[in-house]
Amino acid sequence: MKIAIRTDASVEIGTGHVMRCLTLAKQLAHEDVEIIFISRDFQGNSIQYIETEGFKVFTLPASSDKNHLQWMRESWRKDAGDTAQVLQHLDKEIDLLIVDHYSLDVNWEKEIRPFVHHIMVIDDLADRIHDCDILLDQNFYLNLEKRYEGLVPASCQLLLGPNYVLLRDEFLSIDTNSIKRDGTIKKILVFFGGTDPTGETLKTLKAISECELNLSEIEVNVVVGAANPQNEEIEAFCNKRPQFVFHCQVNNMAELMVKSDLAIGAGGSTSWERCFLELPALTIIVADNQKELSKAVANKGAVYCLGESSQVTSWHIANKINEVCRTPMKMIEIINKCNGIVDPEKVKRRLVVKKIMEFQK
Repeated sequence: MKIAIRTDASVEIGTGHVMRCLTLAKQLAHEDVEIIFISRDFQGNSIQYIETEGFKVFTLPASSDKNHLQWMRESWRKDAGDTAQVLQHLDKEIDLLIVDHYSLDVNWEKEIRPFVHHIMVIDDLADRIHDCDILLDQNFYLNLEKRYEGLVPASCQLLLGPNYVLLRDEFLSIDTNSIKRDGTIKKILVFFGGTDPTGETLKTLKAISECELNLSEIEVNVVVGAANPQNEEIEAFCNKRPQFVFHCQVNNMAELMVKSDLAIGAGGSTSWERCFLELPALTIIVADNQKELSKAVANKGAVYCLGESSQVTSWHIANKINEVCRTPMKMIEIINKCNGIVDPEKVKRRLVVKKIMEFQK
């Protein structure tokens, strides 16, 4: 079987789409599936990283200095043509094309349909029509079962909810029952994704340094992606404070999460990694696609959502850190709520890969 994955990363788009596609690609590779990526050469792309992970990438040229999401929406026909040209010149037909891109919809998919056997879409916005055979939305929403009514063909197979979450093997190999937390906070993990375009990492570090904690008793692990434009400033901030440890482009995120008592980060796909490991978190909404998800998880009591980045100051973050450090029983409640959203045993069965392999038989 041969599968192509069409996804992008950039300063505006972030790295989340590529990272979850890489996770799926690695799991499919274990099933002897041949995987290729098709990605555009935007500033802040992850093309080299995908290649270092062992996958062939067909690079589409960046054609504009415009916002990348905006350019893709306006130039979808050109992107479809570029993608089709790659598909036509492959040595084998594509059994399944996986598309993970907020700017692509039914129009693009219909243009590509003649060049592939089947199409799978990864989405979490439910804001546009798709022509696909499988749709994956791994997020938690209160209206989960009805979100895609009228947006996909009646024959489309829907994979919905956090039990379909794409987690890397470093997470799946962990015995979650062995993780013990008592609600006290000694280790804090700060991570706002691969690019952190709104600068939440520095804002959070300043908040931690200004709150009422006895910092001599707290260890703060600070994780950034290689594409974060504030890396040097963040590293310099950490180097001046012995309790702050700087990490860049790590491959042991699961280990860092297991050892942490509190995470502070964005309200995106990392939410499911935290829920899987029952790690309490303070989250900040840094993109429109995180609003509904963050509020739904907060309403279930599995996280503290501080609001949208433009409205959250370092004072708000420090104030909430002070509060949670004084209420260990509340932390235990959050730990228990996390378990009610993600079922680790179901996630470990790699349900998305199973569904793809069954579909292709």
